[in-house]
This record gives sequence, structure tokens and C-alpha cells, in this order.
Amino acid sequence: MNIRWVMGWILMLGLLWGSVAHAEPPVGVQAEVNFLLGYVEGSGCAFYRNGTWHDSKEAQAHLRDKYQWLAARNLINTAEDFIERAATESSFTGLDYKVKCNGGTTITSNQWLRDELLFMRTNEHFKNSLIK
Repeated sequence: MNIRWVMGWILMLGLLWGSVAHAEPPVGVQAEVNFLLGYVEGSGCAFYRNGTWHDSKEAQAHLRDKYQWLAARNLINTAEDFIERAATESSFTGLDYKVKCNGGTTITSNQWLRDELLFMRTNEHFKNSLIK
């Protein structure tokens, strides 16, 4: 086989694979994830990631980047997916993310965010603000 022909096919397959449309997460999921990201940023809590403490703005930026990467690959279908896949542990080390607020007890980010998601879903004021 001609090497140019093989390389042409490889290039064409790569272009086809790369052009596959990526769906956005459902609008309700996007609203819940954006709420959680805003909660992280506005919390003023310290976030532990890979052996280092970070402020809430750095944590939010990191989680948003992970969310966008996962969403572009159709890996986020629920707010729980966001928590599990982006906000629970390091993708590199597997170490849990932790949160400490106002000098209180350190807890996992998974539990912290699940608690807030549950609060938001059961509180009519927050639920209605997401719809608008």
C-alpha cells in the first residue's frame, strides 16, 4: 500500500472522529453545576488538593476546568456526575479533595457538595432561582 494513501485515511478518520458533535449537559444540570461552582467560589472555604490548600476562587476555577473537559466528552449528565467525576478526587493522584470552612472540621468535598445540592433541591427559593 502507498504510504500517502494510508496517511490520508488516518488523517480523514481523525478529522471525522474530532468532528463528532458533543452535546451539552441538560440545561437543568448546567444550572445545578453552575450553582455549585458559585457556592464553592463564594464559600470562602479552604480546599485541599494534592497536598496543598487552595482558596475558594482557585478551587472553583479548577473544578470549572474539569467540568468543561468532562462535559465536552459527554461525561456529565447529572449534578452528581459533576461531583463524582470532577469534584471528589484528583484525576492524577486519586487523593480526595477536602474542604475546611471557618476553621471547622475538614470534610470531603464530595459530602460537602452533596449536602449543598440536597439543600438547594429541597429549598423552593433556590430551586425557583435556577429556573429563571
